[in-house]
This record gives sequence, C-alpha cells and structure tokens, in this order.
Amino acid sequence: MTRSATGIGAKRGANLALATWVSAINFWAWNMIGPLSTIYAGELSLSSTQTSMLVATPILVGSLGRIVVGALTDRFGGRVMFIAICLASILPVLAVGAAGRAGSYPLLLVFGFFLGIAGTVFAVGIPFANNWYEPARRGFATGVFGAGMVGTALSAFFTPRFVNWFGVFPTHVIVAVALAATAVVCFVMMGDSPQFHPNTDPVVPKLVAALKLRVTWEMAFLYAVVFGGFVAFSNYLPTYIKTIYGFSAVDAGARTAAFALAAVIARPIGGALADRIAPKYVVLASLAGTAVMAAIAVLQPPPDVWSATDFILLAVFLGIGTGGVFAWVARRAPARSVGSITGIVAAAGGLGGYFPPLVMGATYDPTDNDYTVGLVLLVATAVIALIFTATKLHAREPVSATAGDRTDPKETL
Repeated sequence: MTRSATGIGAKRGANLALATWVSAINFWAWNMIGPLSTIYAGELSLSSTQTSMLVATPILVGSLGRIVVGALTDRFGGRVMFIAICLASILPVLAVGAAGRAGSYPLLLVFGFFLGIAGTVFAVGIPFANNWYEPARRGFATGVFGAGMVGTALSAFFTPRFVNWFGVFPTHVIVAVALAATAVVCFVMMGDSPQFHPNTDPVVPKLVAALKLRVTWEMAFLYAVVFGGFVAFSNYLPTYIKTIYGFSAVDAGARTAAFALAAVIARPIGGALADRIAPKYVVLASLAGTAVMAAIAVLQPPPDVWSATDFILLAVFLGIGTGGVFAWVARRAPARSVGSITGIVAAAGGLGGYFPPLVMGATYDPTDNDYTVGLVLLVATAVIALIFTATKLHAREPVSATAGDRTDPKETL
C-alpha cells in the first residue's frame, strides 16, 4: 500500500508538472502579439485604438473557446485535449509570424483571432489537476497549474529579444517547434488520473446545466475581475509602459515579464492559502489590494522603483485572487461538471481581459498622456466585486467538490 501510494504521488506530481509546462508554452503562444504590439504600432503607424484591437483579438477566442474545451475535457480527458490544443496552435503561430514579417495589419488581426486557440488550454488543466488530487489539496494543485501563466512572462521577456536576434518569423517558428515537441512529450509521458471517468453526456445540455448553477455565475464574475485584470495588463502593459514612460520595446517587455512573474508566483500561494482558510477571505484580500494598487497607478508613480513596485504588487494581488477563486470552484463544483463549470468560469476570466485593452486604448488622453479613465474603472470594478464577495457569498459552502453530482437547491438559479 505504501509503494502504491508513493507511485501515485510520483505520477500525479509528474503529470502536474508537465501540465504546467503545457500551459506555459501555450500561454507564450497566446501572448505572441502583445510584446510586439509597440513594434507593430510604430512600423504600421497604428492608432491607440488599432493597437488595442490587435492586442485584444487573441484574447477573445482564447476566452470563448474555453467553454467548449472545458466540456470536451469532461469527455476526453486532459491528455487528449492538451495534445490537441498544442497541435492546433502551431499553424496560427506560424501564420501570425508570416503576417508580422509581411507588415499586414488585417492579416495580423485575422490570424491573431485563431491564435486564441492556445489560450483555451486553461480549461483543460483545472479538471485535469482536480482529478489527480484529493479535495484538501486541490487549491494547491490548481494553483501550481495556474502558474503556467509564466508563459506570458516568458513571452514578454524573450519574444522581443528573439525578434532582435533572429527576426519575426524565425521567432514564431521557435515557438511552433516547442508546441510540437510538447505534444510529443504529452503523447509519450502524460496520463489521466485513475479517478477520471469520461462524462459522455451531450455537450450542450452539460453547459446548460452548468449555467443553471449559481456557483458558475458567482465564480465567473470574480474570475473576470482577477484573471481578466492579469490578462489585460500582461498584454497591454508593454504599450502602457512605452506610452507613459517612454521605454523601448525590449525594456517594456522586461518590466511586463516582472509583472507576469509576480502574478505567477502569487497564484499557487493564493491556492494554498485557500486550502487552509476559507477562499472568501483570500479573494477579499486580493480585491482590496487590487483596488488600492490600481488607485495608486492613476497617480502615475515615477519610474522606475515606484511604478515597478506598484505594478508588481498589483500583480501579486491579482495572482492571489486567481488562485483563490479556482480553489473556491474546486470546493463548490459538482464533480462531474468541473470541466463544464471551469470552461465557463475560465471564459469569463478571458473575456474580463478582452475589454480593458479596448477601454484603455479608447480612453487614452494624448494631451495629458494618461490612462486615468481606464484605471479608475478598474478601481471601481474591484470595489464592486469586493462588496459583492463580502455581502453575498458564504465563507463555508453547503456543497463541496467532493459532493459528486449532488447539488444543493440553494446552488441553482
């Protein structure tokens, strides 16, 4: 029995580590346009609104696609879906590289749309990790998998440098090769948990059933705020930093990488904290900190120490919140619907990151060189979410993720 437990522990650790890498390389692919947006803006003479559209387009598909991918994961398991997403992301990555080398804004928009496929990977990893770990450690497991967001930091730091060293298209070829190699490794080494049992119910009724649960909408709203804030800043921050502080694309990318890395480190901390205390309090702390840091950003703290400190702390609070919210999902979601609920919640998080870049671009004040309106809206959103969490959600839920398919009547709409 001891040997068996040890073997299972080693397998789940290896599978969690591999799943986290799959997430990281796909997040890198998903974020290929953001770090280069300032270069495209200069070379193609793009307006602030056009730049924000370019940055936001991959986020849209990466968000909405998670709804379907989450439901498919319930049926086919994480291994199959991880491989499928890696392979399906290769062509869009290469196409975006070709469009960038050709200097075509319309093609960048079109191929950037399909690049969003890589962003759907998140809806695979949460149910995959849940199946490998017992309920008491699911906050930790989902937090570690969520650290795959480090792919945004890798992209922000390395993509502009690779373009300087190798050129636009070869940089995209490198990422495409990494996706192909990852798919091969998953085929050879990855396995679904023995606890995974395919849910062969039709996809649409499963999604409809998930949408009838109150937990789905509550968690979707919170995740749209915390993860949406992370996605928005990790994609738009290079433009923001270059516009406000005048840094080069490489320097802006390095600072964006620090932001993303801080959120990545904080995410498993948030998940682990939510294993030990009620997730509600973790999320409350996250939202309060987010509101304060965003309010400070409105004042445009001077570079480099003060502005960097503010944005890194903002990333920490957002990262803690993302870990806390999905630990909450793991506790509350009926076991056979985790993939469907995860897909919807993850989609809401992505959509939460789709609109802020558009708002930032549309409300930029070139006269005073500030994004005050967009940042104030973030403060207001965080405060509303804080009040909602404090007054409407319970610290202890009547139904946990271990409750199988039982659903408390209070949990339905």
